[in-house]
Amino acid sequence: MKSRELTGINRKIVLVCGLALIVVLFVPLWQIELAAPQYPEGLVLKMYPNKLAGNVDIINGLNHYIGMKTLHTEDFLEFTVLPYIITFFAVFSLAVAIFLRTAKWLLSLFTLFVIFGIVAMADFWRWEYQYGHDLDPNAAINVPGMSYQPPLIGYKQLLNFGAYSIPDIGGWIFIGVGIGLLTAIILQFKHQKNTAVMKWKTPAPLFLSLILLMASCSVEPKPIKVGKDACVFCKMGVMDKRFGAELISKKGKIYKFDDLHCLMEFSKEATVKNVDIQGMYLVDYENPHGFIDLQKAFLFKSEALRSPMGSNIAAFLTEEQLKATTQSIEGRVVQLNSLMPTLK
Repeated sequence: MKSRELTGINRKIVLVCGLALIVVLFVPLWQIELAAPQYPEGLVLKMYPNKLAGNVDIINGLNHYIGMKTLHTEDFLEFTVLPYIITFFAVFSLAVAIFLRTAKWLLSLFTLFVIFGIVAMADFWRWEYQYGHDLDPNAAINVPGMSYQPPLIGYKQLLNFGAYSIPDIGGWIFIGVGIGLLTAIILQFKHQKNTAVMKWKTPAPLFLSLILLMASCSVEPKPIKVGKDACVFCKMGVMDKRFGAELISKKGKIYKFDDLHCLMEFSKEATVKNVDIQGMYLVDYENPHGFIDLQKAFLFKSEALRSPMGSNIAAFLTEEQLKATTQSIEGRVVQLNSLMPTLK
């Protein structure tokens, strides 16, 4: 790409990127959430550019029993240098947008940004590996061959804890900035090659929309594991997943239940407010590995079903499947709004 001057649109995109990186200095970059029956509201470890926050003391107390090292901000060099690195990229972006203004400098900025992202994730993985494998052999709980490395991103089961590792506000902004810089490079390349007519009057709003879109990416239900997963409400281990249910928050946290009854009682307690719920799902009675949106499920109630907590309700994907399966069972079809009026 020749060092031609950036178009006005691309300068605006890079300017937005620089301003967005300044915001990153004040918000959490990443979070690891821990969910277990004894902590129904969950525990969270938040990583800011310069510190650890969240339920650090409680997590350190739990880690002591399994021989993991305690976490302290001052033990990590990353929290000292990271604010300076973020500031560097913010200033560099503003300089490219306001003073440097050439495609060459934009490409240099993007290349350095990508390299930093790769190095940062590699360093994060290294830290998680050491954190999960370097255990005290004299710990109170010692499971031979067991390690407790959290997932780099996504979900992982660690003993009776489910660990969710996902970007926080700052992490999504970082991803959005990378998309924004790449968008500016592509548009600049097209402009210089004159291969297409510009259709976007201002991609800046599109760039911001991409950030919001990625931040709101939906999380799918996770398979319920018999003998391993426990119901969040009644705290009993799941023994028959055909009647299971899940609630997913907008933050991506998954709450598992062994019966529709427990999901209904949990909803009444409003531990997760309705506005914070992404979706509620029931296990497909015909396919225990699948899930059905609660609002779309066909429900059948029968004492012969004998579900774990007595709701005795099975969910079906279609009315035809319901009739085919229950034609020899005495029972009745029930409506969701009669069970959970708040969802009417």
